[in-house]
Amino acid sequence: MPFDPLFILSGFLVGLLVGQTGMGGGALMTPILVLFFGVHPAAAVGADLLFASATKTAGTLVHGMNDTVDWRIVGKLAGGSVPATALTLLAISQFDMSGPATARMISLVLGVMLMLTSLSLIFRRRFLSVMEPMLGRLTAGHASRLTIATGVILGVLVTISSVGAGALGVTALLMLYPKQRMSVIVGSDIAHAVPLTLVAGIGHWFLGTVDWALLGSLLTGSIPGVVLGSYLSAKVPDRVLRPILVLTLILVGGRLVF
Repeated sequence: MPFDPLFILSGFLVGLLVGQTGMGGGALMTPILVLFFGVHPAAAVGADLLFASATKTAGTLVHGMNDTVDWRIVGKLAGGSVPATALTLLAISQFDMSGPATARMISLVLGVMLMLTSLSLIFRRRFLSVMEPMLGRLTAGHASRLTIATGVILGVLVTISSVGAGALGVTALLMLYPKQRMSVIVGSDIAHAVPLTLVAGIGHWFLGTVDWALLGSLLTGSIPGVVLGSYLSAKVPDRVLRPILVLTLILVGGRLVF
């Protein structure tokens, strides 16, 4: 597939939104490729995983320099997600990655993940307030084991759909580490996404589901988009952008599921 101006434009628009809100990369890029460009879901996921790995590496460097990454949390998450990713890749390698059955399975998981992501953005504060009394009794050992289990779940879901490491990961960490600063929660989640998406992306590359020209087109547009979006983030209120993102995720997720 040659470089396509429409893919570059899509990368730019998604990068713009990510720069403004910090969300929406995988949750929008993969469904855009599937629904609007007719890219096979497996190819869309493969490209988006390496796309996320590249962009979140830069984010991790910034958070690392600002001392907003708890590497112990990152290690526990990766201790669950990386083995789970490897096993998930082994499982999906048994299927015909270019076949209609695989396309339907990935589309279904992707649609469900988009809807769960939108719900986590809408009800996160309410859910955390309800769970607070129970989570307040968690011991350090329980939190550690649940963090590893969270990594396992994210490893499976992200490998199949490329979605979930962001909003769902942050929500889980807020529950498990309520006393931790929000900046550290976000930084740790971004740092964990790097090995997760890198391993999953390399796995998809070996499975033959990564289109490098497509990936190059997306990155060509997204890098200036992220820069511009970051600059505009102070000018466009989050309360305006977040409802638009949530509504988009619900509509697109429903379209993929049904």
